Amino acid sequence: MAPSAVPQDDSTLTANGIASSIAKTAPSVLDSSSGQSNGTSALLTDKITNGPSNGLKSTPSASSPLPELDASKLTITLTQNPRSVPAAGSPEQASQKVCTDHMITAQWTSSSGWAVPELKPYGPLTLMPTASCLHYATECFEGMKLYRGFDGKLRLFRPNLNCARMLMSANRIALPSFPPTELLKLIAKLCETDGGKWLPKDQPGSFLYIRPTMIASDPALGVQRPKEATLFIILTCFPPMDSDPKGLKLLASKNDMVRAWPGGFGYAKVGANYGPSLVAQGEARALGFDQILWLFGKNGEVTEAGASNFFVIWRTKDEGKLQLVTAPLGEKIILDGVTRRSVLELAREKLGGELEVVERKYTMAEVAEAQQEGRLVEAFAAGTAFFIAPVGLIHYHGNDLGVPLEEGKGGKYTYQLKTWLKDIMWGNQQHEWGYVIEEK
Repeated sequence: MAPSAVPQDDSTLTANGIASSIAKTAPSVLDSSSGQSNGTSALLTDKITNGPSNGLKSTPSASSPLPELDASKLTITLTQNPRSVPAAGSPEQASQKVCTDHMITAQWTSSSGWAVPELKPYGPLTLMPTASCLHYATECFEGMKLYRGFDGKLRLFRPNLNCARMLMSANRIALPSFPPTELLKLIAKLCETDGGKWLPKDQPGSFLYIRPTMIASDPALGVQRPKEATLFIILTCFPPMDSDPKGLKLLASKNDMVRAWPGGFGYAKVGANYGPSLVAQGEARALGFDQILWLFGKNGEVTEAGASNFFVIWRTKDEGKLQLVTAPLGEKIILDGVTRRSVLELAREKLGGELEVVERKYTMAEVAEAQQEGRLVEAFAAGTAFFIAPVGLIHYHGNDLGVPLEEGKGGKYTYQLKTWLKDIMWGNQQHEWGYVIEEK
């Protein structure tokens, strides 16, 4: 008989490992029902992925043997050397290197749990050359934005989804767990501290990029679960990336390129998803394209555009039905993007009478056929960095496939979805997805 500690189904190894890590490092994340169920792993994955109404608790568990991440213990040391804010549209802003005055850090060890988090002046981290993250890609992150609204308020956009996804990503690469609500409190505190200076009220419509990151800082070589980790949060100046009036130019990937695969980690926001894609991305840009349109498998299934989710709007071949189509999440090849999820929800709510929203596998050959037959209506990429960026051209099998768009806007539906999201993000519409940062 196999030892009881060995799972009977090898396909559950990763899921069981994730559930075990959460139970050890952040048991408060588990609710009573999932914590007692044999299906803990699957239930927990669903809870983390599905976001706000997921039953995740924020109160530290009394049974936890080690301290969990706790934002209420945050210590604050303000800078004595404030940094200069770059002018809008300046090379400094476009460099994506300029960060605000402060950062937040928190240390974790397997023997002591989470230490007290610190808000302190922005500066370099200290790592040993043997740190796990430098050798084994034990690193995950999130991409978020802090918006200065036209109503004068600072806002985040659905930050609970980002924090829940970061928990999932951290556990996928053996980093420690944390209550997502505590991470959100830390992000909000940094935004409250630096937002007023770096996003002044006389510059509505501006934003900062938020980068929460966790790395394994364990100073020991060896392919093993890290025993030390560092969480840090920074705010960075970032240029708008959605304003090209001609739309994005995409180069469909070739058979020698694979971004993600079933059973892998394409659904997690980990550094290992991005580094291997940079060679192909660099070649695409050298040829005059903006991003790679990543295809998968022998049939050329459409997955993502660069690091963004990808959508097409077309009319079906048989009935001429108008559809908004994007790749599904089922095989965990693509990222469950916050912008993606929001586009789908808004389209179903507001455009359901005009177009059908479809999440399914579809191929680049289908897209090419729709374009050749005049059935391709629009295409766009969606993500935090590029926001909603219309696509104007896709190069596939030696042919340039033009995508209809209006100069400076994209197509009708692309522009409408983008406008609805901007209104929420910048406070033109009061909505539950807008998370207001209270300024002092």
